[in-house]
Amino acid sequence: MPTKSAAPPSLHPLPVANRMSRLGTETAFEVLVRARALEAQGRHIVHLEIGEPDFDTPANVVEAGVEAIRHGWTHYGPAAGLPDLRSAIAEYVGRTRNTSVAPEEVVVVPGGKPIIFYVILALVDEGDEVIYPNPGFPIYESVVKFLGARAVPLKVREERDFSLDVKELASLITSRTKLIILNSPHNPTGGTMSAADVERVAEAIGDRNIFVLSDEIYSRLIYEGTHASMFSLEEMRDRTILLDGFSKTYAMTGWRLGYGVMRRDLAEHVARLAINCNSCTASFTQVAGAEALRGDQDSVERMRAQFERRRDYVVERLNRIPGFSCRMPKGAFYVFPNITGTGWKSKEIASALLEEAGVACLSGTAFGEFGEGYIRLSVANSIENITAALDRIEEWGGRHRRR
Repeated sequence: MPTKSAAPPSLHPLPVANRMSRLGTETAFEVLVRARALEAQGRHIVHLEIGEPDFDTPANVVEAGVEAIRHGWTHYGPAAGLPDLRSAIAEYVGRTRNTSVAPEEVVVVPGGKPIIFYVILALVDEGDEVIYPNPGFPIYESVVKFLGARAVPLKVREERDFSLDVKELASLITSRTKLIILNSPHNPTGGTMSAADVERVAEAIGDRNIFVLSDEIYSRLIYEGTHASMFSLEEMRDRTILLDGFSKTYAMTGWRLGYGVMRRDLAEHVARLAINCNSCTASFTQVAGAEALRGDQDSVERMRAQFERRRDYVVERLNRIPGFSCRMPKGAFYVFPNITGTGWKSKEIASALLEEAGVACLSGTAFGEFGEGYIRLSVANSIENITAALDRIEEWGGRHRRR
């Protein structure tokens, strides 16, 4: 039987734009591909790399989506989102952030990332400066650099329990600062901002025309205290863009449904970018999203309680493994242990744990240069699988600790 020959090499080099060299990636998906390849070879891998709830989407939300498909919600919708979902989001955000929100201030997009991209694209010119947390969600830095702006890292420090140092933030603000990105609860560390922290950041900004992108995608996953939002401060209301969504709270990662809330004139620009990029968000997912916000919330609390239980267990176990030390995260569903005591660098230990121990996790440097010395483990897996992973890490560490 003849074999299929490989495609001949192209005679024409690919004329990739220079800006593509500045575009990063999200390492979690790369590690997931490597883990799947090992599984295809018959290896058993425990997945602690991906930021995805291991629960099913709530039944009432699924049913709403199915009924929406059956009733014809399968066509184009408005670029900024269906009016009913925009109203539901306005009601929810107004209630939870103690402010008044109009539906016209809401833009619905397929996932949370488009809000990051569209807002930075709409506000930031080449040469402008954007302050962002590091370690932090890698897409912040990636998009800023891609657009030719200057990414200014604000170090998130373990000795501060992974909360922002507002004095350090203030010292980074210059006449070129256009945008500050905040993320609480914080990925990858689980750190949070208190109400006092939020107020101090607002004071540091003062009357300057600096905008804040407040990424609050984990706002319903808080274990200590209450969620504090820059969007709640009257003096920052017209300079704050709230990013939230359905993926983490309602286990709807594959539904691709997120939103931004911002002043109306900016919302119009963001909607225009959506028209040029993705036209609109799938209508039936938006119908399901309205049900998620307005329907029964018991599933959210059950999921949060399970994550808290797992967090407590993982931190306690990690702190008994030689070379590891781990703070107790206050939100999200990650732990961010310090691994400097093992003698390994972050990227090499994450790779070794995958290849040799069958545990998929992420290097701290996947979240920026200041993530060196750490790895990120997701607790979005069962206690049984988490136990197996920790057993493997402990056994591997006993054999490979460097002095």
